[in-house]
Amino acid sequence: MAEVFVLSDGTGETADKLVQAALVQFPEHDPQVSRFKALKSEAQIDSIMEEAKSQGATVVYTVARPDLRLSVEKKAQVLGIRAIDLLGPILSGFAEMLGATPQLRSGILHEVNEEYFKRIEAIEFTVKHDDGSHPDKLGEADIILVGVSRTSKTPLSIFLSHKGWKVANVPLVKGIEPPQTLFEVDQDKIIALLIDPEMLAKIRRERLSRMGRDPTGNYASLQHIRDEIEWVRQIYARNRRWPVYDVTNKALEETAAEIERTIAARRRSR
Repeated sequence: MAEVFVLSDGTGETADKLVQAALVQFPEHDPQVSRFKALKSEAQIDSIMEEAKSQGATVVYTVARPDLRLSVEKKAQVLGIRAIDLLGPILSGFAEMLGATPQLRSGILHEVNEEYFKRIEAIEFTVKHDDGSHPDKLGEADIILVGVSRTSKTPLSIFLSHKGWKVANVPLVKGIEPPQTLFEVDQDKIIALLIDPEMLAKIRRERLSRMGRDPTGNYASLQHIRDEIEWVRQIYARNRRWPVYDVTNKALEETAAEIERTIAARRRSR
């Protein structure tokens, strides 16, 4: 049976996927593919190349470090092994085109993929845990936002999730007890939001009008909103671990940046 050795000084996933994509074009053949990743030394390469020679394997490699890439190339020539360099020609071509020197860091593509999937996971979590949904899962969040209705909880949650944070938000409604889990999870994750009552009344009236509903009801009443704000202030006063952010006339990005700094600082202090 034909064999393919995939070599990399990173995860080897890039080369492996390319090899698999290429082999799809040869459905009548099923060579055995072996992956050797995180290569750090010429001694490792020498050993693998000797094994490739004994097995009659073809070597496919994505090696960022020039010294290790040269080692694979030389050893292949000495042993008479068919070796296919997937990364070297691309790096050389781009370096010439851009007039720049590549960083030559191993595993960069994998790092990018990891970051991408982390963001996707965070976004999915945040959407699922919007507006008090699944309070039993609050402990899995990185950040928990609390506040009365229309204090930018959802927009802030989504914005932060795109930066990789798993965010849950819990509405505080006067007359309804917050979920008990809110007081049982790590209190350093919780961020409290406030807003000027008159600004909030305006926001709520505009929202009701857009929805074709009566904007003169209790929900948008200034006195009702003042009572709500006073009520949440009392909750915040009893939970002094919750930093309070006033979102009145504040850009979403500004508030999000402040929240990130607070959460990151609390993590570092542990």
